[in-house]
Amino acid sequence: MTTERTLSVPGLAYGGDYNPEQWPEEVWAEDMRLMREAGVTMVSVGIFSWALLEPAEGTYDFSRMDRLLDLLLENGIAADLATPTAAPPAWFFRSHPEALPVDRDGRRLSYGSRQTFCPSSPAYREAALRVTRVLGERYAGHPAVVMWHVHNEYGCHNAACYCDTSAEAFRRWLRERYEDLAALNHAWGTTFWSQWYYDWDEILPPRVTGAVPNPTHQLDWRRFCSDELLSLYTAERDELRAAAPSTPATTNFMVMDNFDALDYWRWAPELDIVSNDHYLMSADPESEIDVALSGDLTRSLAGGPWLLMEHSTGAVNWQPVNRAKRPGELRRNALAHVAHGADGIAYFQWRAAKAGAEQWHSAMLPHAGTESRIWHDVVRLGGDMKALAEVRDSVGTAEVAVVWDWNARWALELPSQPSGELRYLDLVRSWYEPLWRSNIAVDFVRPDADLSQYRLVLAPSLYLVDDAGATNLAEFAERGGTLAVGFHSGAVDENCHIRLGGYPGAFREVLGVRSDELFPLLPGETAALDGQVPPGATGGLWSERLYLKGAEAVAGYTDGPLIGCAAVTRHAYGTGSAWYLATRPDADTLATLLDRMCSEAGVAAPLAGPPGVEIVRRRGEDADYVFLIDHAGDGAELTVPAGATELLTGKQILGSVSVPPGDVAVVRVPRSDEASSA
Repeated sequence: MTTERTLSVPGLAYGGDYNPEQWPEEVWAEDMRLMREAGVTMVSVGIFSWALLEPAEGTYDFSRMDRLLDLLLENGIAADLATPTAAPPAWFFRSHPEALPVDRDGRRLSYGSRQTFCPSSPAYREAALRVTRVLGERYAGHPAVVMWHVHNEYGCHNAACYCDTSAEAFRRWLRERYEDLAALNHAWGTTFWSQWYYDWDEILPPRVTGAVPNPTHQLDWRRFCSDELLSLYTAERDELRAAAPSTPATTNFMVMDNFDALDYWRWAPELDIVSNDHYLMSADPESEIDVALSGDLTRSLAGGPWLLMEHSTGAVNWQPVNRAKRPGELRRNALAHVAHGADGIAYFQWRAAKAGAEQWHSAMLPHAGTESRIWHDVVRLGGDMKALAEVRDSVGTAEVAVVWDWNARWALELPSQPSGELRYLDLVRSWYEPLWRSNIAVDFVRPDADLSQYRLVLAPSLYLVDDAGATNLAEFAERGGTLAVGFHSGAVDENCHIRLGGYPGAFREVLGVRSDELFPLLPGETAALDGQVPPGATGGLWSERLYLKGAEAVAGYTDGPLIGCAAVTRHAYGTGSAWYLATRPDADTLATLLDRMCSEAGVAAPLAGPPGVEIVRRRGEDADYVFLIDHAGDGAELTVPAGATELLTGKQILGSVSVPPGDVAVVRVPRSDEASSA
């Protein structure tokens, strides 16, 4: 019998990381008062407390944690209790210096920050599981503890260790994957450059070498590193489940611009509740798009609602320039995450630190205290979260899916590609952005996912795909769906072996095209396009010589080495169609093409609005929740169905709803019995 583990906090959870050990205990009472004022309902505690909980090996001091959890309970605030294993104490490394990680250049790193351990270290695993076991047994029955927070941001700083212990673990992983050396040698193509292995012990991590390492070796290393960290998570989680079988466990993913170390498709099924950390990149002029993309991807990983475990009220401390958020941005960011599926919003951290590496990181209670814009925004957001309680458990409504695969991402960005300018996330975002601007809902899917609920499936960048994934996408089109594939997709199989016979490899038949030579474009170089595209259309980054094998040309080149060749094609396939974009069209042209694909597939936004207003819908049992977020700062007036209510103000709507400049409205739209049953 499966135990259902759900979060028992009512409504939408609201809070952040709480690190009271950084402050004298007389401050704690003020924290409780201010948390109640802000509407905080749940905090994460104990994340970096290993040195205090276990001051010496096997010696524990839980007195501070006991007082803290009791205090939270008295004040009606739930605890997401963390295992402290992301930051082993100094005494551990003095006893086990071999557990320190080694970088790709062979340098053993020192302790003195966080995640300074080798993921394959037996000593680390033993110590981490020991403190997790003791913690779980002590607090399994504590009424304040509603969720386990396992570790923190796995792989953020130690996604890979290149020491000899890691090498041994890598070889064990390879033995399990390939069973014998003949299979490994075939998969890695080791006849090239005399890389053939005759003994498992000859295999090393892809350390620094004189030339380009074997691509499949590097790809398997990325897979191994993700799996090795996953094994640490599941080991800690299982210790906690043994102590408290019904308490849900999570760990905070990092589905964000600058992190790609873990294959979260493999991780997500192991979490009772999927949670994510998301931070804006200061150099991104439209970071609201990244908020939406990250939220949609996290919701897709979760298969439904999820928790935002960390984001920032203002500036972070780890970018070259740490930009503060603009007025209203704190609220827009948080409610955009809710719009895209978050059932809880939390920040790093509750009270801004006055010492330590993150002392310049913003917090819910800033250095300036309660006389600050951030504090007033935090309190207001707490009221918003209370007003939106009924949104909890509502789901997305996407008819469009974007294929996302970490293996394809890793493989595309390996060295010695036809172009070093290809960046997976940039390619995906360039296709996602026009849909976002048109308020078209999007799910992300694996190549082998069930696609039956979608009308349109987009694969902007799928350089690596196995036979099952390629067949699944082709069958989607054959059954009547609209499929679109981006350039340099289908080129290699799961072992990074090029699919022979011409490009785009695995997708030649479904796309009805064949290419015999690639012509990557230089940075800044473009090629003019004509055909069924806007005047002045161009393609950049990539081109290739295409031969039509059943497809029709939608756009072609009018200059450059491929003049007269097709650049965008459409192929009637089965009862559906398959598009191929053999270049990167300029933004307006790509938007036009995607709009045509949506029309062909019968996909439309549920509600139209002016440019700059993001419109997102979540679907509940008997109502839709429509989020209207004004990023442009111009305000908006939108017509909504009769009987609607604006939840943030509680007002009934008579015909239309006003969104103040730079603000947010959330409209509850009741559905008819027919719509509800559908």
